[in-house]
Amino acid sequence: MARGFSKVIIMGNVVRDPETRSTSTGNSITSFSVAVNRSYRGSDGSSKEDVSFFECSAWGKMGETIAQYAKKGSGILISGRLSQTSWDDKNSGQKRSRVEIVVEDFNFIGGGNGSSDGGSSRSSKKSTKSAPTEGVDEEPEIVPDDIPEDDGGEVSLDEIPF
Repeated sequence: MARGFSKVIIMGNVVRDPETRSTSTGNSITSFSVAVNRSYRGSDGSSKEDVSFFECSAWGKMGETIAQYAKKGSGILISGRLSQTSWDDKNSGQKRSRVEIVVEDFNFIGGGNGSSDGGSSRSSKKSTKSAPTEGVDEEPEIVPDDIPEDDGGEVSLDEIPF
């Protein structure tokens, strides 16, 4: 039997301040929602906007870091996996289910304090900021001159500097 694969990458804005709680075993889990905007042209040629909302959860130190630094309106890039939970609703007796993104990696997007009201920011320029982590090896810096030229052929993984 083939193994499945679930990978999600989204970039958007935090909808509400993240909430952290602890499980009965002492593990922490942080829950938050992310709004992703999409612009497209309708069949009549007019510009249209669509917004999708995604529930997210992050475990342990990663979730605590998100809760500490992300606020409503903060930009965030998330990669993770989909997880579906099902339960019986005690009030209605109906079977309910929910799909959420379990965060495996993230980056904060943009500077600022996360407020959507244009408040002051820690940096005057927009940038991608990685979450502060301790004891994690830093990824090597990729220099554009190190990237092999595209000659239309295939590129071997041996040619890419890691």
